[in-house]
Amino acid sequence: MKIAIPTAQGKLSVHFGHCETFTLIDVDHDTITNTEEVKAPAHEPGVLPRWLGEQGVSLIIAGGMGQRAQQLFGNQNIDVVIGAPTEEAKTLVKSYLAGTLSTGINLCDH
Repeated sequence: MKIAIPTAQGKLSVHFGHCETFTLIDVDHDTITNTEEVKAPAHEPGVLPRWLGEQGVSLIIAGGMGQRAQQLFGNQNIDVVIGAPTEEAKTLVKSYLAGTLSTGINLCDH
């Protein structure tokens, strides 16, 4: 499984579509096997779902995301977890894998 987290300075970026980078984390049998930080492409409608799909991402952990974006990711067979706290990417993934990731409200209102 490959998990994508929108990041700025190593921590979850609150605004998904305008993040500096994505931290891509490979997981095998609940173990992190690789972490890579990649520059986010230009923010344009529909680009991120296709681009993250091409990266092999199957799950996104985000602070917030609009309903349309969630639908577009669903069309790419990418699951979305929203309402995650502003923590380091590896910390979020470890919590998700342990079933202890606390999520709150969708931090994006569009």
